[in-house]
Amino acid sequence: MFKMKTSAVLTAILSFALVLSGCGGGGGTSEPNAVEPSGNTTNATSEGANGGGNSGKPDLRMIMQYGLFDPKTEYVAKYIEERTGFHVDYELLPAENADEKLNLMVSSKENYDIAKLNAAQFYNLASAGALEPMDELLEAHGNYIKQSIKPESFASATIDGKIYGIPETGAGVSIGEELVVRQDWLDELGLSIPTNRDELYTVLKTIKEKKNVIPLTMSKDSIYGDIATTFGVYTDWKEVDGKLVHRAEQPEMKEYIAYMSKLYKEGLLDTETPLNTAQESIEKFSGGNAAMYKLAWWNAGSTIAALQKNFPEAKTSIIPYLKGPDGKAVVGAKANTTWYIGILKSSKNKEAAMDFLNAKLEPETFKGIALGQEGVHYEVKDDKYYPILPIFNDQLNNASSFMTGVDEEKYPIYWQARVRKDPVLQAHFEAFQKNAEGLIVVDPMSTAPPIEAVSKNLLKLTTLLDDNVLQFISGAKPNEQYDQFLAQWRAEGGADMVAAANEWFQSTK
Repeated sequence: MFKMKTSAVLTAILSFALVLSGCGGGGGTSEPNAVEPSGNTTNATSEGANGGGNSGKPDLRMIMQYGLFDPKTEYVAKYIEERTGFHVDYELLPAENADEKLNLMVSSKENYDIAKLNAAQFYNLASAGALEPMDELLEAHGNYIKQSIKPESFASATIDGKIYGIPETGAGVSIGEELVVRQDWLDELGLSIPTNRDELYTVLKTIKEKKNVIPLTMSKDSIYGDIATTFGVYTDWKEVDGKLVHRAEQPEMKEYIAYMSKLYKEGLLDTETPLNTAQESIEKFSGGNAAMYKLAWWNAGSTIAALQKNFPEAKTSIIPYLKGPDGKAVVGAKANTTWYIGILKSSKNKEAAMDFLNAKLEPETFKGIALGQEGVHYEVKDDKYYPILPIFNDQLNNASSFMTGVDEEKYPIYWQARVRKDPVLQAHFEAFQKNAEGLIVVDPMSTAPPIEAVSKNLLKLTTLLDDNVLQFISGAKPNEQYDQFLAQWRAEGGADMVAAANEWFQSTK
């Protein structure tokens, strides 16, 4: 069984405050499930800390992630209060030094009840004993939560066999990027859409020779994807012979780098790739200086609009995901838990906190948080949800900040209202998903709980890997030095990270 290692530093910070506040006990009681709305979402009142207003329920205090909004004025906060009967005082973490502020808030004598946490914050608080195990609370007060969230998602919030948080998985598995190309140029040159990397090379080479533009532009933060998958490099982690292998250690990485190096040396790949931001690559594509770009659907509306403004006759096509040597295409995806919602050990209202979290996932209440009111915030056309603008943006733009878990079956459907604000954006999103049907392979680490050796090393090692891959591609480092780099990667935490990931992976079998 995978075991967490206690964070000694944070335990020391928190332990004194936890003793003062009393770690044991269940706290207050409250009515289960959601109450019916009064129809007025702006007039809910309260009567001070734990006064409960007119509902008879204790007031709650919740720590939220940073945001550029005032929770007290948000439509969604008022809607939640009306639906659940709970008045909640929300406090946002700051943009800077958020972890330090969180630790101070948790270790203070102030009575916070609930916290929405990122993976590292969740691991630190859970390992320090600052979060209440939820198993019994969920069993007694979590019927809607258990209906909404899949067991495999709860696995990501389970440490030493106990659930310490409600996992919030967001909008589910969706594909964000795909190669797009100037179709008018392909037509001009008599070229067909490439279907594999050999055909891609031919198309790029012809474009360079005939059009004198950058055949393929990429940003420094988007170096994997469509091309890398044809070599079998499609997720950070891959199961090979029953073990997890990180992308850095996959032999196919060398093959991918060699191919990209060839493109770079022949001028088929933008020579500024190691420096390009996404915006700079978009400007090259929309400005007529590049023929192909790996476009994110959320940038599609503005990118295509800029291209057509500059070149009204321009046409684009989405390149279906490229096939590997076996004639099959693969698309890598992550299904990670985005946020963890914890009940603090020091809370005097643990049962009430769980009742509140549960009430928010009552089906109609959750639908209202996600979409608002039908006929006011959204409409249904062809069985699809469409936002009514501008009120949808005005009142629901920050709705996700108030979510504390999602209906994992329905939210991916509700959420798509947000991509239907613009027809071009919608068309690209839907095309990317359709092209990926039946091709998606999910990262096997998606359901892992926060693991100390992974959490503390991942960002550093990802940066180290990506920086070196760019140097190999650009020729700043010879490809023959990849094994030397890999030894460095392992020494700087990669070996520990891989060992810890596999310890967890084997515990799941």
